[in-house]
Amino acid sequence: MEKPLWAPWRMEYIATPAATTCIFCQFMAAPSDKDRENLVVHRSNLSFTVLNRFPYNSGHVMVIPQAHGADFATLTDEIFADLHQELKLAAKVIHEVYHPEGCNIGMNLGRIAGAGIADHLHYHIVPRWGGDTNYMPVLADTKVLIEHLDNSWQRIQAGFLALG
Repeated sequence: MEKPLWAPWRMEYIATPAATTCIFCQFMAAPSDKDRENLVVHRSNLSFTVLNRFPYNSGHVMVIPQAHGADFATLTDEIFADLHQELKLAAKVIHEVYHPEGCNIGMNLGRIAGAGIADHLHYHIVPRWGGDTNYMPVLADTKVLIEHLDNSWQRIQAGFLALG
């Protein structure tokens, strides 16, 4: 007997109109009292870390330079250094908070490479555990997340406070 599987948060993804301005630039420009609403967990001088609103796994964050741009080669040395310090700190926080068995860290440059937001480059950090890829994505085209985004925000933001 088939039982329905509910993922109501996916409707937000489907129903949300495409942004006319860069969502990352909006997050960066928003006052810090909007960080929780925007899922921003940490800000450095030239970069910031935000939870992915539509994550592949619990704890999936993106590390983003404040400077808008899609060309990795045009990052200034200062922005490059800050971005990678933020990436290093974010990876450490994810390891401390989630204790994953591994992580995928990388960026998709350009829409054809899989970038959902192609005009503003960003790194993804996706924590991984043995068995986190199971029959659900393969047979049901569904990913089961074990934690609500607000709980992830609280845990990761606390991790940055503890380590940063």
